[in-house]
Amino acid sequence: MKKCIYIIATAAVLIACESRTYEEISDNTPVPETVTYNKDVKAIIDGNCVSCHSPGAQALTNYTQVKNNIDNIINRISRPNGDPLKMPQSGSLSPAQINIITKWKADGLSEN
Repeated sequence: MKKCIYIIATAAVLIACESRTYEEISDNTPVPETVTYNKDVKAIIDGNCVSCHSPGAQALTNYTQVKNNIDNIINRISRPNGDPLKMPQSGSLSPAQINIITKWKADGLSEN
């Protein structure tokens, strides 16, 4: 009887455990609507970039600065964890936030 309970308990533990990566459990849903700076991107930049990138040559405090640096921004936010050039330095943006910024570029970098 003890052996049967042990086997059932072990099986339950093994079945209950999942091994899923961050990418599998993160919201990586494509963005269906047109993305604009003021509606979608500004809040991400303000919340994650402006604390370090304001003011100065690498400032990201307005539409023009972000638009003019979009290729570098996408490059830096898309780097793997552990890469010393990954931004933001305080931690990674979510896949959904990266999708929004990437789609903004694909949609033509509209301000409004």
